[in-house]
Amino acid sequence: MRRTNIFAALACAFLVFSLLGCGTTAHLQSIQLSSSNTTEVTPGTLDLDGEGAQLQLYTWGNYSNGKSQILNGTDVVYQIAITPGSVDQFDDPLPTPPQTVQLTTSGQLTAVQPFICTWVNSAQPPATSPAWGLSGSYMVTSTTQGKTSPPVYVAVASQAGITNTTNPTGECGPPPTAP
Repeated sequence: MRRTNIFAALACAFLVFSLLGCGTTAHLQSIQLSSSNTTEVTPGTLDLDGEGAQLQLYTWGNYSNGKSQILNGTDVVYQIAITPGSVDQFDDPLPTPPQTVQLTTSGQLTAVQPFICTWVNSAQPPATSPAWGLSGSYMVTSTTQGKTSPPVYVAVASQAGITNTTNPTGECGPPPTAP
């Protein structure tokens, strides 16, 4: 064989392997919900604070090559359910199916009527400020390519809280934190 033929064969083989990545490809390993569209952040319990309050969730894909990226499109499906045993501030079960939170196909949550408070104030006099505990929440997940995200829990504070000596301003839940 001539040197030019060998060189051409080696160049073609190199090109084929570099295009194929030597047989390695990045596979989707897991997905995660995040409240950020710039960085994958595992949220704690989120709070829809106020009538018509909105939160946007994003699905992030984690790949075998260590990279993460936001996943969009019709193959990402968001679901909402009531966390088992959830009640409102009056100890009433949250309505099934979820009626106080609307979830769009793009992952946006909105507090809608009937408004509700899923926080409970457990402070007892002589305390003059509330001690907040979560009495109920919604679970949101996303699914794509056979993978389902761990749930994100969402509290709702769209209704006034019970006014008493430990909650003189009638708040529902802890004050919002800055994003």
